[in-house]
Amino acid sequence: MSYRVYRVEYQVAVPDPDMPSPRYHNVIFVETGADGSGISHQVVGDLVTGMSYQSERDEAPQTSGTFHARHYLGTINESDYPARMDEVLEELPPPGKQKSFNTQTMRTEQHKMPGVFYAPGEPRPPMIKCTEWTINQAIPALIESGVLRT
Repeated sequence: MSYRVYRVEYQVAVPDPDMPSPRYHNVIFVETGADGSGISHQVVGDLVTGMSYQSERDEAPQTSGTFHARHYLGTINESDYPARMDEVLEELPPPGKQKSFNTQTMRTEQHKMPGVFYAPGEPRPPMIKCTEWTINQAIPALIESGVLRT
């Protein structure tokens, strides 16, 4: 027996002005219930405090007022779920602090490390949020580990 796995996008309440738009909150959703309910696996938090991994029981994504899209990824064996999936995802570093308040400009800005800000015009790496963690780290790690079968 296996469960279907999706990448689900939700509209965000307050977009980050420093990130390209439109942006959506991305989660990996494992459909475990006959009614479409299941478990959401995601990173939560923000760029000022850092993020952490969490999984939680969730209704069918389409029932949410902020639902945007659902993308089928593949399946996961019932015997691998949730232990193996959590094991793989908990090993991935969640996005850390990437912005802080700069008292010289009186703005929250991207930093190299807390207290060390980029100079005007200095190249900055792209910031990493839930979308980048989900698409570039979590999904490839699940496929590589054999937990997610595409």
